[in-house]
Amino acid sequence: MKRLGMLTPSSNTVLEPMTNAILAGLPDVSAHFGRFEVTEIALSGRALGQFQSVPMVEAARLLSHAKVDTICWNGTSAGWLGFGADEQLAADISAATGIPTSSSVLAINEIFGLTGLRRFALVTPYTDDVQARIVATYRDAGWDCVAEEHLGISVNFDFSEVPESQLADMCRKVADADPEAILIFCTNLWGAAIVEELEREIGIPIYDTVSTAVWAALRAVGESPALVQGWGRLFREVS
Repeated sequence: MKRLGMLTPSSNTVLEPMTNAILAGLPDVSAHFGRFEVTEIALSGRALGQFQSVPMVEAARLLSHAKVDTICWNGTSAGWLGFGADEQLAADISAATGIPTSSSVLAINEIFGLTGLRRFALVTPYTDDVQARIVATYRDAGWDCVAEEHLGISVNFDFSEVPESQLADMCRKVADADPEAILIFCTNLWGAAIVEELEREIGIPIYDTVSTAVWAALRAVGESPALVQGWGRLFREVS
């Protein structure tokens, strides 16, 4: 049995059931979750302080008691904090636990590198300033956001109440800019559930951040992402 550890924002209600659904066809793989406090996504000092290394490393240390084979920060804060935040967090967790660590966002960057992608579209529930920061973070790393849609929400729990139909419409809108891929960038959205059908409709790969966390965790434990069926082109095409 391979055990995947996922660090989870405390007010997230999506990533746990979605991760288990994605892994349902893999009887030799299980997912295990550790929470730390996150209730708001904003650029205020209080909101940014939720992502300090100490509580996240402590949550990972407790998660390590389940003898997980890998740990993934299943969240998107590096989008507005900068990719270096997740790189340092992964190093800190690995040093504290001895367990290889990644994140949803670091997985996206790896996927972009493997596919040679340069132009993407961005769908999130976030506020104007958070969205702008994410676009700038990717631009500074050499990736061009050619279209974006966001909802102006800051309460983390409320992200989970965005209907799948609304997410699908947002993806259809950004698809008009002909990106090489669409990012559904938030791990408390039901995005992964719409990817397979919507990719067939619009003909563009869609990378949801719950899915990218699972993709990275499977690779970290030596399991092929292609074992996951029915959850989009990421698992079939990117290795």
